[in-house]
Amino acid sequence: MYGPGLLARYLSVPNEEPDRWGNHWQYNSRSDRHSKVACWGVAFDLLLNSARLRDHAASGKVVIGVNHGMTDYATNRKKVLDLVIARPASRPSPSSSSFADLATRYAIALNDEERAHLAELPRLVIAPVAATLVALEAKACMTAHVKSLPRLYDELNSSHLCVHGSSRQALAIGFVQINNSDRFISSVLNARPLSSGPIWNDQFISSVLDARALSSGPIWNEHRQPRDTLRVLAKIAEMPRRSATSEVGFDGIGVVVIDARNDGSPVTIVSGPPAPPSGDSFSYDSMIVRMANEYDTVFSGI
Repeated sequence: MYGPGLLARYLSVPNEEPDRWGNHWQYNSRSDRHSKVACWGVAFDLLLNSARLRDHAASGKVVIGVNHGMTDYATNRKKVLDLVIARPASRPSPSSSSFADLATRYAIALNDEERAHLAELPRLVIAPVAATLVALEAKACMTAHVKSLPRLYDELNSSHLCVHGSSRQALAIGFVQINNSDRFISSVLNARPLSSGPIWNDQFISSVLDARALSSGPIWNEHRQPRDTLRVLAKIAEMPRRSATSEVGFDGIGVVVIDARNDGSPVTIVSGPPAPPSGDSFSYDSMIVRMANEYDTVFSGI
């Protein structure tokens, strides 16, 4: 599986676009760059693990929808999803952009192995969508873990409700990243020019540890780990999940635990505790395998 690794690699590099204060962040809660790349990685792994999805892409039976708005038929609830896999609303143009083109658009740095696998995949075009088959929602809990739990739960819960309110057959997938770092520099808490210099500069990072520089350096959020991560995992476990279209909930939820300080240091994947172990129903690999199998079964006749 490649999604978690490419997301961690992506977040390790500060965004080229500064915030309104001129700061370049690896993770900015007011930006959707992380969720777009996270969803791209899920779709990439689904394509690699579902032969039927690859066949549907090759024959033009499915397309990619980007920033797709969905409406719950029963409640008129609306939600915009970063990425969906769907039936095309019309015959796509030969000049349409593709799923592979999104890697360039999102500035995803693929390694040689990932590039080789992407090149082997059939061309999956970006086009207006009709019936949604797979809807992807990515959320991150990076800091203030306990305080953010109600919002995280509500945003995830509203996602699968909207997806299945629009189409009971659609597969709703939730991908959650939880930060296990002991401290974090929040872009919200530091909504001001960081006058000591760019936050990823090693000299600057060292200087904020000096009491004389604290007034102009960033404010850190301190975490109580692994307790904070475990609290988020427990809340995710409360999320409704379904095994039949008559039920309510996500069709698959994958969790990846990362170590991210947002100070310019590399973002890494946590493979041991408190991350879900291999084979756990919330592990990323289990989610991809389950969703690939569900796609192959549910949409065998399209």
